[in-house]
Amino acid sequence: MTEPDYLARTRTAWGEYSKSFFEPGRRAWASEEITWGIWDAKESDLCALGDLSQYRGMKTIELGCGTGYVSAWLAKLGAEPVGIDPTPEQLANARLFQKEFGIEFPLIEGYAESVPFPDESFDFAISEYGAAIWADPYAWIPEAARLLKPGGRLVFLRNHPIAVLCTPEKGLATPTLLRDYFGMNRVEWNADEPEEFHLPHGPMIDLLRDCGFEIEKLIEIQAPTDKVIRYEYIDAAWASRWPSEEIWVVRKRNS
Repeated sequence: MTEPDYLARTRTAWGEYSKSFFEPGRRAWASEEITWGIWDAKESDLCALGDLSQYRGMKTIELGCGTGYVSAWLAKLGAEPVGIDPTPEQLANARLFQKEFGIEFPLIEGYAESVPFPDESFDFAISEYGAAIWADPYAWIPEAARLLKPGGRLVFLRNHPIAVLCTPEKGLATPTLLRDYFGMNRVEWNADEPEEFHLPHGPMIDLLRDCGFEIEKLIEIQAPTDKVIRYEYIDAAWASRWPSEEIWVVRKRNS
């Protein structure tokens, strides 16, 4: 596959972002609790992953792994993870954390739209942000389906479409709709940031089904009101009223 046209911009941006994500990455590696997204929503509350004991011995892949903390959590559960990411600086940080915390697993420089593994290599695939917003869903979701064994699950967290509709090019999300919903997918916030992909729910459901997935759960995350602003585009006051993030849990059909 030819490298996607948006990937160079994403790689450059995340090479720079990697500096500010180093310490959050270290904290996530050190944590014994699995959390989701910018509000640190607890897996014990959301149950997106299901019974955690099932991951022992599972072959897993993290699509857009960044500093690799999600794969580290899976390794602590007894899984056999692989992480793939296009940004060398992020992978360098992940390797530093592997040495610091004594958890080793393969880290591959590459992109989720074309993963160098045979069909049906994995039992489980996950993307907490990563590929879920910085890769074309019409490329990475079929690739995830190809990589998974029948019955394998894909879990991914992304921005909720409502948040995308209400967020200006710069500044915090508002109570006002600012962009069109129909036809939304490839989104450019401004020239300083990488392009993102935000598919509405209807087309996402169609895509997942076309790729052979059954939808098990859609979790819309509500921010706790006691949280402080985490990123300059959203705050807890807004995200406690409307969902800023969501988790999809889908399973590849057996036939």
